[in-house]
Amino acid sequence: MLRVGDRVVFAGGAHTVVAISGTVIRLLSAAGQTTVVALGYLLAAEDFELVGAAPAPKVDPLGLLETLPEKVVQAARTWERHLIEVDTGVAPDAPEGTLPRPEYDPVTHSVAARQRAKAVELTAAGTRTSVRTVERMRQRYREQGLWGLVDTRYARAVKPAGNVDARVVAAAATVVEAQTATSTGTKSRAIRQIREMLDDEHGPGVVPMPSRATCYRLLEALSAGKYTFGAATTRRQAANKPARPYAVTTANRPGEQVQMDSTPLDVMAVMDDGVIGRAELVLAIDIATRTICAGVLRPVGAKAIDAALLLARVTVPELMRPGWDAALAMSASRIPHQRLISLDTRMALAAAKPVIVPDTVVIDHGKVFLRAANTLGISVQPAHQQTPSRTSRRCWSVRSFRSRCSIRSPMIWRRVDEPALHRRSASSGHQAGLGLVRRADQPGAAPPAAGRGLEAAYAVRA
Repeated sequence: MLRVGDRVVFAGGAHTVVAISGTVIRLLSAAGQTTVVALGYLLAAEDFELVGAAPAPKVDPLGLLETLPEKVVQAARTWERHLIEVDTGVAPDAPEGTLPRPEYDPVTHSVAARQRAKAVELTAAGTRTSVRTVERMRQRYREQGLWGLVDTRYARAVKPAGNVDARVVAAAATVVEAQTATSTGTKSRAIRQIREMLDDEHGPGVVPMPSRATCYRLLEALSAGKYTFGAATTRRQAANKPARPYAVTTANRPGEQVQMDSTPLDVMAVMDDGVIGRAELVLAIDIATRTICAGVLRPVGAKAIDAALLLARVTVPELMRPGWDAALAMSASRIPHQRLISLDTRMALAAAKPVIVPDTVVIDHGKVFLRAANTLGISVQPAHQQTPSRTSRRCWSVRSFRSRCSIRSPMIWRRVDEPALHRRSASSGHQAGLGLVRRADQPGAAPPAAGRGLEAAYAVRA
């Protein structure tokens, strides 16, 4: 494919392509005369030859070049300028319309002649260069681009194991991998195991061991990020990570993915049967909108009915309750309230909470959530097991719990049909740093009758 700037031989003379319009080519001869010719006619001419094609645009490996000294990069760009002149006859920084120098004219000199001329020029300029050097650099430039012209002494890859015998490196890697399931040992023990492994495999004394300091450096390099000589729990957790991250899933509309999870709270509460125990918060979070769809507060040990109740609250409007500010009503929001009332009359007294019908719920293999989702006909997507929460498909629910349940903030709890409850002070029942919840209007009274569910009306202070 011809491009503007290419030099061709046509009708017994050298021409430069100065313009292309469809299939029409405008040529400029060395004498300054212009010729307009059809592309098909030009390519079919008997003496047509492409002698000095403009260099194809290349993308420089900027990331690799930034790791090199400035003088090395500048030397590579200087070589690039000389090689382009050898190939096309004109240096890349020459003004437009510049004619090739006589010794580099592709029309009158072969590639070998131009390479010899460049070697002579560089030698005369003080850089001793042979024709073979120009040929080699030209070949490397065609294959690798600018990176092929970099001094290889500065582009050598760093070897983590240095010049240690490959058999020693292999044995050391095997020993390091074997430490994952064992108790934490010392580097001295690892060096002894490496020596024993080499003697068993190759014979006693066949493979020489490097110095002790080199062995320490080798073990340090091979165990980087594996915690081989650190805490055993951290080492095993790191080993359980997947070899590569799982594909990222995205949710583009509300309800496409809803994450469900539960966590116990650091708050003691009076249960329906009068027993003091910890409460558990069950949340559902929509991924597309990052909305907390619903939350249910129950005693620790949520059951399938609790998960079903949570999903039911997600799909129905939340009614305004006595004492709630009018600004929390859906009618005070920017949601098209009148339009929603015409579709569902329950929206008339609804709070400004979105109603989201989940298509898929992401759970952590909990049978409680699985049964509830199957009962309601909702698709279930289990999260990957033994995966850190930051990469898990239920990471948003984990983050939400961290931000809401790990903060020591005042919380307000109440029963559905009872006055507000409050946390007792430290002088009246604060136990082990956990807030004890009792009825505010009747301190010390008997607990209410069983069957009255707890629900959360909590406010976390930032």
